[in-house]
Amino acid sequence: MFSRLIIGCMRWGIWGSNLNKNQTSQLIETCIEEGFTTFDHADIYGDYTTEALFGSALEDIKLDRTQIQLISKCGIVLKNKTNIKHYNYDFDHIIKSVEQSLKNLHTDYLDMLLLHRPSPLLNPEVVAEAFQKLKNDGKVKSFGVSNFSTTQFELLNEFVKLETNQIEISATEPKAFFDGSLDQMMSKNIRPQAWSVMGNYFSDRNKNLTEIIKNLAEKHNVEEDLILLSFLLKHPSKILPIVGTTNINRIKNYNKAFDIKLNTEDWFRILEASRGKEVE
Repeated sequence: MFSRLIIGCMRWGIWGSNLNKNQTSQLIETCIEEGFTTFDHADIYGDYTTEALFGSALEDIKLDRTQIQLISKCGIVLKNKTNIKHYNYDFDHIIKSVEQSLKNLHTDYLDMLLLHRPSPLLNPEVVAEAFQKLKNDGKVKSFGVSNFSTTQFELLNEFVKLETNQIEISATEPKAFFDGSLDQMMSKNIRPQAWSVMGNYFSDRNKNLTEIIKNLAEKHNVEEDLILLSFLLKHPSKILPIVGTTNINRIKNYNKAFDIKLNTEDWFRILEASRGKEVE
């Protein structure tokens, strides 16, 4: 069982806040204290360094491994590992990526492994074989994908049971409400995971959307980021938002989002402002 919010670790290291080990330990402990026990990684984060930073901090904390859930992803190969950025879902690459993630994270198993991006060369039989070995060896408990279309999801799901599709969803990027991704997961009783849940709201202001979010924040007596979270939480697919902040005060505030009950009209006000048009 994953926590109600997933903590995204992409920007903990050199791709963002560049936390040291002590700061990382403090952040992990704060997340757990707030009930956010699921942490989202990928092998490539921080140019292949962030998992090791997290694992080193985790080892110092010495908590019971069953208190947390670790997600990681594989499949993208960056230029600093090869001559060209590409995707690799060969059997050996999947196995070796997981084994390296386990070593970096100082753990014996991942709670979930995701394929990071769909590849034109993905062979579902090979992926299924690798996944089965990882499961049989006790190295990964469950599997999913990230950024897959509905047809790409269906193809792989015919060969191996997938537990999620981690996709971009936010008030500024609402395409998943219309492209069938959420419908598909609801039909399979699968909970979607959403990345970039704040979208570009705080960087590329949409005047109409900003006005609505600010008014709703005032109405509910909360910060704007909590309204953005509540927008996703209202959806019946039971979206699991991935929050990427390293700000401890913001993390301590996130539980308030679950107490916000946007009414239907307010939800559609956000959607209309984001899309720049009313629903048909």
